[in-house]
Amino acid sequence: RIEHAQVIHPDDVERTVELGVIPAVQGIFACSDGPWVVDRLGPERTRERGYIFNTLADAGAVPTNGTDPPVDEVSPIGSFHCSVTRILPDGSRFQPQEVYSRERALYSYTMGNAIAAFEENVKGSLTVGKLADITVLSQDLLTVPDDKIMDTKILMTIVGGEIRYANGEIVRN
Repeated sequence: RIEHAQVIHPDDVERTVELGVIPAVQGIFACSDGPWVVDRLGPERTRERGYIFNTLADAGAVPTNGTDPPVDEVSPIGSFHCSVTRILPDGSRFQPQEVYSRERALYSYTMGNAIAAFEENVKGSLTVGKLADITVLSQDLLTVPDDKIMDTKILMTIVGGEIRYANGEIVRN
């Protein structure tokens, strides 16, 4: 597993898959870093190597996602939004060819992260025999318009079958 897999040489994409390396990425970084990356890497290297999350997944790498505090804010919804839109503060799109589909973004947060943690047998999907780790949202992230994703609220979090967060408060069991 390689954390912060934001800049990867094109030759290493195939090697990553062949070796079974899991590139752990943070979708939110594409939007927070996007405004300055081209200045540091140059346009060609940015296009070929910068934040190529979809290219990695298309090649067969496990798609993952996270927020990585304190480097960036803890915002799973913000990271999802950036993963599927790549919209920068100025309205432009950073590496738009690298957006995850909504289905891939959801997978990256669920099964992809479970695989990355070597816990796919107990987490990552709603399957009999697995832990019931669930987040209940106010909207369907697969269908809500792009400009409404950030309005999504976390209503409840269930960990191991127990409610741990509800109505804006941590629940202590």
